[in-house]
Amino acid sequence: MKKSEIYLAGGCFWGVEHFMSLIKGVVSTEVGYANGKTKNPTYEEVCKSNTEHAETVHVTYDADTISLEKILSLFFKIIDPTSLNKQGNDAGVQYRTGIYFTDSNDLPVIEKMIMELSIDYDKPIVIEVFGLKNFYTAEDYHQKYLEKNPAGYCHINPALFELAKDTKS
Repeated sequence: MKKSEIYLAGGCFWGVEHFMSLIKGVVSTEVGYANGKTKNPTYEEVCKSNTEHAETVHVTYDADTISLEKILSLFFKIIDPTSLNKQGNDAGVQYRTGIYFTDSNDLPVIEKMIMELSIDYDKPIVIEVFGLKNFYTAEDYHQKYLEKNPAGYCHINPALFELAKDTKS
């Protein structure tokens, strides 16, 4: 197994985490706060203070089973890549879209995928792409939230969860 990782911000992290966890080849998911300016922020601080963190999912995957390209193409199906600081009913800088990488070899792949995505839209793509500066694990009650609370709020169309389950690598 060739373990790789990517950090994805796509609005509320509950749905993004659940979606990603269903994909064959994804080894683990963890929700947290990324690329902000404060250390060890709490959910309250991220929501009410100016921490500049994004709700983010750390995705660890088996690159022998699924490619980064496939993960990103699925991620693009669950976000509005033209919506700045807003996904679904959630608005604020913590709900921005982003792709944060730890391996610089991923950057050309990410840039290519975003360029291809932009062909499908009249508006500019506002997904930020940066190297990961920091990531702080969210509180336990946020981890696997939709598994623990199946009726919990999610901005992602539930039919897309079936798409994730049925994905062929």
